[in-house]
Amino acid sequence: MSNRPFNLNADLLLRAYRLGLFPMAESRRSRALHWLDPEARGVLPLDGFHIPRSLMKTVRSQRFAVTADVDFPATIAGCAAARLNRPETWINAEIERLFIDLFRIGFAHSIETWENGRLVGGLYGASLGGAFFGESMFSTATDASKVALVHLVARLRLSGYVLLDTQFITAHLARFGAMEIPRATYHALLAEAVGVSARFNAAPDAALLEREIEAMRRLG
Repeated sequence: MSNRPFNLNADLLLRAYRLGLFPMAESRRSRALHWLDPEARGVLPLDGFHIPRSLMKTVRSQRFAVTADVDFPATIAGCAAARLNRPETWINAEIERLFIDLFRIGFAHSIETWENGRLVGGLYGASLGGAFFGESMFSTATDASKVALVHLVARLRLSGYVLLDTQFITAHLARFGAMEIPRATYHALLAEAVGVSARFNAAPDAALLEREIEAMRRLG
């Protein structure tokens, strides 16, 4: 199903997510949005997240400074930007506007990775109850988006989330334990998750965050 983004606002977007729908545009320049509810949905189990050994070394090295909700607009702009290996994206100006509005009212969050004071990677998504809907990530430095994903999962676990929706499965996400589930199964999980009271903790205690990441490494 598709439509032009007429009078679409943050509240309507949240209603769509509650129903299992999410928007995509055909291109960065497109004005129309397509609403998707795929037969197979990608999810990343929070209790089965796998951190590859080489990535764990990067996380421990503290090569990147990692923040959350510090620069949401720059993060979504980074995800929307064209790159040599990805000349076109599905994030148009309308999606960018809607998610910045969601962020301003507390229903969207970003993880940012910095190197020498420069934003080099990150991700963003929507949040509703105990469900987090991962939208997109970007990286201009090796492993920057992967480190952001590790920190996202750690914060979600610490904050009481129960569902991380990745929408689709990629080889990149499969390395971390992402899997596909049938639409009906996803809708059942979603209905439970949105009723969970979870509060995104953008800046947890550093020692607590480090222990959570170590616990994730052992579980995975």
